[in-house]
Amino acid sequence: MSHAFPGGTSVSHLAVYNSTCPDGLIGGTPHLHTASTEAYVVVEGSGALHTLDLSGFHETPLQPGTVVWFTPGTIHRAVNRGGLRLIVIMSNGGLPEAGDAVMTFPPEIVTDPDRYRHAATLPYGEPEPVLDNAAQKRRNLAVEGFQRLVKATSSGDRGPLERFYCDATALVQPLAAQWRQIWEETVASQARHTAAILDALARGDGNHLSAAARLQAPPSPTQRFGMCGRLRTYDVRNPVQDVRRKLSDDG
Repeated sequence: MSHAFPGGTSVSHLAVYNSTCPDGLIGGTPHLHTASTEAYVVVEGSGALHTLDLSGFHETPLQPGTVVWFTPGTIHRAVNRGGLRLIVIMSNGGLPEAGDAVMTFPPEIVTDPDRYRHAATLPYGEPEPVLDNAAQKRRNLAVEGFQRLVKATSSGDRGPLERFYCDATALVQPLAAQWRQIWEETVASQARHTAAILDALARGDGNHLSAAARLQAPPSPTQRFGMCGRLRTYDVRNPVQDVRRKLSDDG
């Protein structure tokens, strides 16, 4: 079995954007995940988590020590009120990286896969100022669509948000088979491995303990432009250091 990060999850460090959005707030790009739950562990600074679902708009204060998570379908936006840095933990490691997120662009873009792909894709390979400008432009477009959704939902009209859910589902539908393969190799594989361990322990068999390992996933050498800020990711599916010592070697 692959010694992936526990639970088939993924982990990254996020420095939330500190540039101003069209609505005057500072922070990241509103979006949702179609299959994965996301968690924030606040390590520095202050801010807020803005969320929108069919129950309405909500704001959760963020400060060091805050732990909050949100399930698929929760549109979320990190608002930076001063040096906000987070550890982000995602369920279904590999799916978010494979396109699990859908940004809240206006409906005329979300309903057109080609226009959505064009609006969502950053020009990697270009100089950093060009990337930074493209990331802000993408975020501002998503903020525009988010504001429309918040306004409609707050007035009691859930139609636009329900249509956005339908459009988001249509965008990712072609990826579902690929995602299932990733899920089988990570989350499902780890669950089966744990089930086998529990069966062995029930028999009094602890042979798996002799395969104890210590693994490490160093951070990526550079940060990248994520949806909510600058991300430093960790390759937790393929740890580069695997130091093993059999119990018999401990003396």
